[in-house]
Amino acid sequence: MSVFSEERLKQVREAMAGAGADALVLTHLPNIFYVAGFSGSNAVLLLLGDTAHLFTDGRYTIQAREEAPETQVHIVRTALTEACGELLRGRSARKRLRVGFESSWLNVAEWTRLKKAAGQRIAWKPTSDLVEGIREIKSEAELGVMRQAARVASEVIVEAPEYVRPGVTELQVAAEIDYRMRSKGASGPSFDIIVASGPRSALPHAQPTEKRLQKNELVVLDLGAILRHYCSDLTRTVFLGRAPARIRRWYKAIEQAQEAAHQALRAGVTAGSVDRAARRLLNQHGLGSYFVHSTGHGLGIEIHERPRLGRGQKQVIRAGHIVTLEPGIYVEGVGGMRLEDEVAVHEGGTEVLTNAPRGLLEL
Repeated sequence: MSVFSEERLKQVREAMAGAGADALVLTHLPNIFYVAGFSGSNAVLLLLGDTAHLFTDGRYTIQAREEAPETQVHIVRTALTEACGELLRGRSARKRLRVGFESSWLNVAEWTRLKKAAGQRIAWKPTSDLVEGIREIKSEAELGVMRQAARVASEVIVEAPEYVRPGVTELQVAAEIDYRMRSKGASGPSFDIIVASGPRSALPHAQPTEKRLQKNELVVLDLGAILRHYCSDLTRTVFLGRAPARIRRWYKAIEQAQEAAHQALRAGVTAGSVDRAARRLLNQHGLGSYFVHSTGHGLGIEIHERPRLGRGQKQVIRAGHIVTLEPGIYVEGVGGMRLEDEVAVHEGGTEVLTNAPRGLLEL
């Protein structure tokens, strides 16, 4: 385990103590990676006293020992939660334990197995966002990786004129984006790439289809790269041809809304106030009713992390947060447009991580 991971483990143990837990069972894979460095698809992590126990299956025997060398690796042939519970049963025979678990991530079947195997001498303590609360503040090392992930996404968007053109399908554009991100070092996309053209661009989370791009229509491109396990997220809007005045006017309002949100974003303000700044600007242009999602969200190991920049959100923005700013409008039957960038919050200001040109791209 690197010094980087050791510091994370220390923070988690302090959070456990604050929650009154002697032990903690982690089942959410991004949290297991964050704490122990293990990136396999099947794992349970038990923090107990000064030890960390990683339960996984035989597919990951070598990987677990390489990625999480300072954990005690248990290769299990039964359910992982059952094996974890049996270890807890043995330890609780001497002393009744207070054990935290991730109530947002442990399903009923696995929770039942865990409790049954652990026996009666466990006081279970549901926890929520215990690790996520630590994850949301990024270290300098994490920020460095996320700068690189943002650069990959930005480079792919800058190359859009090479592959976004009338006649190609949305699926072909998505495949090209995926290929270009991987060729620049990404292990994959942060989420299902969004390519939405024409009236379909009014669907904020449209899945690409076999629809062919056509002249004189909007195309929304929303993409992100995973680089060394960290996500980026970037959206740009294209018009295939010369955009009419109405489209240009709408897009200008979105640019102003994003700038208003950026001006409002700083350490010490509430997440809701950032959303309010963007929403107020679009309302002034008579477009507020077409803005149907929040202004942004945190990101890191997962594409959606805390904080959420939405209506009424009371969470205070802190130095170390990395968030998206992504106002958009969606008009049924006409189309939609969105402008999204990543911004890191520092003590003395902010830093925009995505650097692709922000204007409406007319091709």
